[in-house]
Amino acid sequence: MSKEIYEIERKFLVKEIPNNLQQYKCYKIKQGYISTNPTIRLRQRDDEYILTVKSSGIMKKLEYELPITEEQFNNLWEKVEGNTIEKNRYLIPLKDNLVAELDIYGADLSNFANVEVEFNSTKDAILFTPPDWFGQEGTLILKRKNRFWKRGFVNCWNFMPILIWTLIRKFLWLCLKNMRQ
Repeated sequence: MSKEIYEIERKFLVKEIPNNLQQYKCYKIKQGYISTNPTIRLRQRDDEYILTVKSSGIMKKLEYELPITEEQFNNLWEKVEGNTIEKNRYLIPLKDNLVAELDIYGADLSNFANVEVEFNSTKDAILFTPPDWFGQEGTLILKRKNRFWKRGFVNCWNFMPILIWTLIRKFLWLCLKNMRQ
């Protein structure tokens, strides 16, 4: 049975990879995209196989995940467009019961790393203060999404949206702070 959820997340580059990664849960992930519009992703996470469909959106999007068999995965894999992605995902606990999903890539993106955090609400996402080991935020930069990395856009950074996002976040934080008073 498929599971429909709203995914609310923020993405960041990694300034410094935490020490002792071996102490955290780690998944080996292989993924590819059948389509990027709409986003249709195939993912193998250890011995699990998942077909995912995502709506468009920046920080919040509708996501359907459907568990599939290895045979279904292998048959659908032939439909994958472009490069595939291989990465190790480490689940690192943060304060407030949040989890940092640290991805360290292999193959063509060797040694590239990013981290994302999923939230229960947009408000929680806006108010989140990243730990020091997080780097530049990339939530609003379309070219940092995996579906574009697989096409080779990983080095095409445009940092203006980061400045805009920072200003919007500060403004929303001030609005929420004033609402509490």
